Amino acid sequence: MSKSLFTRKHTQLRKALKAARLDAKLTQTALAERLGRRQAYISRIEQGERRVDVIEFIDIAHAIGFNPGKFLTDFDRKTRD
Repeated sequence: MSKSLFTRKHTQLRKALKAARLDAKLTQTALAERLGRRQAYISRIEQGERRVDVIEFIDIAHAIGFNPGKFLTDFDRKTRD
């Protein structure tokens, strides 16, 4: 099994998180501020330079304003091989 950072699904997850951020009309800076982080943190996630653990994912989901469980269920349904 390859590291998830370099898989097709991880790329799709990054794109889905970025799309959710943009749909919420949030800049990387605004999202980072909501999380108490620097803008570079969001940039590294969206560029695939940093993986997100489950706790970080939940925090990001709440900061953007979506339900993390529903997001993952929908993501799983769309990306099944």
